[in-house]
Amino acid sequence: MKKGILLINLGTPEQPDAKHLRPYLRKFLGDKRVIDTPDIIWKPILELMILPKRPQKSAALYQEIWSDEYGSPLKYYTERQRDLLQALNPDTSVKYAFSYSEPSIPHVLAEFEAEKITDLRIIALYPQYSTTTVGSVNDAVLKFFHRRTYVPNLRFVTSFYEKEAYLDLLASKIKEKWDQKAYDKLVISYHGIPKSYVDKGDPYEQQCQETTAALKERLPEVEMLHTYQSKFGPAEWLTPAFDQTIAELPKQGTKKILVVSPSFVSDCLETLHELEIENAEVFTKAGGELFDVVPCLNDDPQFIALLNDLVK
Repeated sequence: MKKGILLINLGTPEQPDAKHLRPYLRKFLGDKRVIDTPDIIWKPILELMILPKRPQKSAALYQEIWSDEYGSPLKYYTERQRDLLQALNPDTSVKYAFSYSEPSIPHVLAEFEAEKITDLRIIALYPQYSTTTVGSVNDAVLKFFHRRTYVPNLRFVTSFYEKEAYLDLLASKIKEKWDQKAYDKLVISYHGIPKSYVDKGDPYEQQCQETTAALKERLPEVEMLHTYQSKFGPAEWLTPAFDQTIAELPKQGTKKILVVSPSFVSDCLETLHELEIENAEVFTKAGGELFDVVPCLNDDPQFIALLNDLVK
């Protein structure tokens, strides 16, 4: 038996410029799992209203978090996760892929096919399941193997929010930061999704709520608020919204907050810019005094050990 492990995350542009953002956004926002509006309505909006302007705007945001040393933070940490997991599994082929950029899922699956892998474990790097993320990953994998002459033994890890190792590590990261300063509250910010998806059966909201409940059990001394970030478009999304919540906190006497984003395992645009830059400014302008963010799990050895346990 020849074993393989495939780590999959969302993706990142190759360079922080409009030229590279345009195809990335077209693929991302063109995914029916992400935007389920009928094509006859959505495609003209995407091609005529969003893609002419948004790539330039997004590129400017990426430029603010782009590293001179290693480029895209998301790509850097995903590569680190791959390398460290490979070190723990020397007899297994460990690779990574992105849903909306290179290396693409089909490209990497073709590499596994060439290596004649017979047992393949797929880990979508999203602790909580959503049709918009894990569902899309599974679609891409199954589409590749559709009508393939040989299909290896496929094993999907579709969530790990309930794993003790994940919750304990997350709680320890929060505790480490919490004890350094006199914060008033911890604000937990999950990536949001449209409410209509939950109404159709997406378990994401419930899994996020269970994650928060588990953190409260582990950190009873920490006062927590549960929120969602990254709203896109006019549809109703999960609430309460992170940006609206923190804008009101200083008026209520909460002026020192710590923020954590459990739905992200690698620091990326949504954590490094949306939270640490954009929303830190929102909080300060509203009268806040202290805004700190707990780093994602990234290449923490305990997170790599968790990935290794998921494989087994």
